[in-house]
Amino acid sequence: MQFEGYQFDELTPRQLQGIYKLRVAIFVVEQNCAYQEVDDTDLIATHLLGTDSAGQLMAYARLMREPNNQARFGRVIVSQAARGQGNGQALIIEAIRQIRSLWPATTQINIQAQHYLDRFYRSFGFTPVSAVYLEDGIPHQDMILKFSNKIC
Repeated sequence: MQFEGYQFDELTPRQLQGIYKLRVAIFVVEQNCAYQEVDDTDLIATHLLGTDSAGQLMAYARLMREPNNQARFGRVIVSQAARGQGNGQALIIEAIRQIRSLWPATTQINIQAQHYLDRFYRSFGFTPVSAVYLEDGIPHQDMILKFSNKIC
């Protein structure tokens, strides 16, 4: 899988359509969750695309800078066809790497993780900082990854 980050205005219409198609397929249809999936955060986020050798979008996350040397990533997805092959781990590693590269002073990454992925995110050093709560009918928890401001 090859990863590349783009600002919204750098995305081609085909890339944007692929992002929205994959996000809706997973977050709205697969998870049976009706909500406003496309939002204004798309305009300010860095869009991390993971593509296969044919250029097909297989994984995606959006990265956002936050105040106080913090960052966030969300809308983390791996297509059904790419699951079970280590692509989720590769996506998270690349999201962390991209955040450190884009915003080197970042000392903390914040996420709103679906609760069933608790162990997955803990494997990268994330720790829960909230009780489990419902977001659009799905159990979530807030998690953080802290590190010094030195790039690894």
